[in-house]
Amino acid sequence: MQFENTSIAQRDESSSSWGGVFALSLCVFTLIASEFMPVSLLTPIANELHISEGQAGQAISVSGGFAVLTSLFISAIAGRLDRRSLLLALTGLMIASGVIVATAPSYMVFMIGRALIGIVIGGFWSLSAATAMRLVPEQQVPRALAILNGGNALATVVAAPLGSFLGGIIGWRGAFFCIVPVAVVVFIWQFISLPSMKTEERATSGHVFYLLCRPVVCLGMAAVSVFFMGQFALFTYLRPFLETVTQVDLSALSLLLLLIGVTGFIGTLLIERFVRNGLYRTLIVIPAVMAVIAAALIGFGTSLLVTAGLLGLWGLLATSAPVGWWTWLSRTMPRDAEAGGGLMVAVVQLAITVGATVGGVLFDASGYQATFGAAAVLLVIAAWLAAKTAQQSALLAS
Repeated sequence: MQFENTSIAQRDESSSSWGGVFALSLCVFTLIASEFMPVSLLTPIANELHISEGQAGQAISVSGGFAVLTSLFISAIAGRLDRRSLLLALTGLMIASGVIVATAPSYMVFMIGRALIGIVIGGFWSLSAATAMRLVPEQQVPRALAILNGGNALATVVAAPLGSFLGGIIGWRGAFFCIVPVAVVVFIWQFISLPSMKTEERATSGHVFYLLCRPVVCLGMAAVSVFFMGQFALFTYLRPFLETVTQVDLSALSLLLLLIGVTGFIGTLLIERFVRNGLYRTLIVIPAVMAVIAAALIGFGTSLLVTAGLLGLWGLLATSAPVGWWTWLSRTMPRDAEAGGGLMVAVVQLAITVGATVGGVLFDASGYQATFGAAAVLLVIAAWLAAKTAQQSALLAS
């Protein structure tokens, strides 16, 4: 999509809409909390709806599947619709999803509600970079993206334990319904703070795969894909590793997972300055250091103190990395940010699925050493691909 009005580079501080940025950050928090709430509520959901826990777990799979489909096609489907109206419509759909899930009389209705939240996730994340670029001046885009991802990091920390806590007090339906008033606040805040964001169609708008004809985009998306494969090949199987190798009890496990979430939130607050001063250097260093961490966990995973330090650093880097890649997207595809955002969301979602699947096969066949070793190799490849992307970008600039 091509933006009407002035170019992004011509925006100044007086024209920025930081209220809208913070409203979107709260929207991210609500979305992620909605997406992962079932993780800690599978058993009561399964019991009341008379299904297996495996079927209940598909609530996350269906939202992910609809997120991929929506991310690929929302820019083309939305056409010239004002992006303010589109974001408000997606937020309204999030409210409807919460009500449907909380009151679902059957498994089918429950899954319909989960499909709706998947549509919101895919649509919102596809629009996030383009929206940030229109709300704040160009030099402040990394900060805006960091604020958006801060909502993501915070929800990752609290969603599962909060869901478990609320589920024990007011039941799983009550836990899901608690999302609804927060979503209503998000809707009102966005209605007040978001400016009109009209668009005009271009010949290539919405054709997300068309962007892959550009070498710098193709290399960058490959780097993103391999990075998330490596990250989730390890992270998905962190709990069994900690329980069997580090031999932590449940309370220590919870603290370690909390540590990852807290350092991740800190990382989103710190990464802006690194992205601003050296974007590609940051995109190369993060997966390289994470590869070292993965290898170090194999060698020193029996030590609780060393493992805690390594996982704290892992959270700091892994959670903040998306800010760097969304910034890359905003700089590489400033006139195709919506299509590029949709492509990136699809790539990330598919990479997470592949990484978790491959990691699981290796974990079952050869143990954590194979899984963590494969994660390290993938992260090294991601760093190499980021370096190649930097070279291609420099070639284009020259």
